[in-house]
Amino acid sequence: MAGFLTRFAGISLTALALVGCSSPDPHFYTLQTVAGAAHAGSARIVEVRRPGLAGYLDRSDIVLQDSGYRLHVNSQDRWAEPLGDMIGRVVTQDLAQRLPASSVFSEDGAISADPGLRVEIDVQRFDTNADGTLTLIAALAIERGRGHVPVQARTLTLSQPLSQQSAAGLAAAMSALLGQVADQVAADVAEEGQGALPPGPPLGP
Repeated sequence: MAGFLTRFAGISLTALALVGCSSPDPHFYTLQTVAGAAHAGSARIVEVRRPGLAGYLDRSDIVLQDSGYRLHVNSQDRWAEPLGDMIGRVVTQDLAQRLPASSVFSEDGAISADPGLRVEIDVQRFDTNADGTLTLIAALAIERGRGHVPVQARTLTLSQPLSQQSAAGLAAAMSALLGQVADQVAADVAEEGQGALPPGPPLGP
């Protein structure tokens, strides 16, 4: 009997140890659309290509900070879908709201059409520094027609302070900056439709 109780106690302690060592469930986050000013203009068909993404951002874990040559990543805070896909989806939705007369769709979506304009975004940086300021550096290009005739090319550098130092605060700030990207793209598309699009600054850091 004593041997049985000893074995039972050992099994119970092992089970408790396994429960105590189990990792908590991860938290999943998503980016959201942000409303902006609508631009009147002629109807266009606009395709948003899948954004390019710096390799260090292309992960399920959320990169909270990049400072001192070190990435700060919390494995319990994760994106609900691949970040590149999510950025493309959110920018597409943001643009559709800002260009109500146009049809805006994502390259990765189910819709297939011959676009009049293509929007390309290459995200080179999207993280916070030590003081909690989020920075987005992205190359932006707009092309016309099947010939991919360049209409606009520029590099955007945008920043946004985090309302709270957390994954939720980061997702909110990232959503706000993507809204600003959509603001710029919508303005460029509207001006291109009027034939008055000025040349943008050259691409570069």
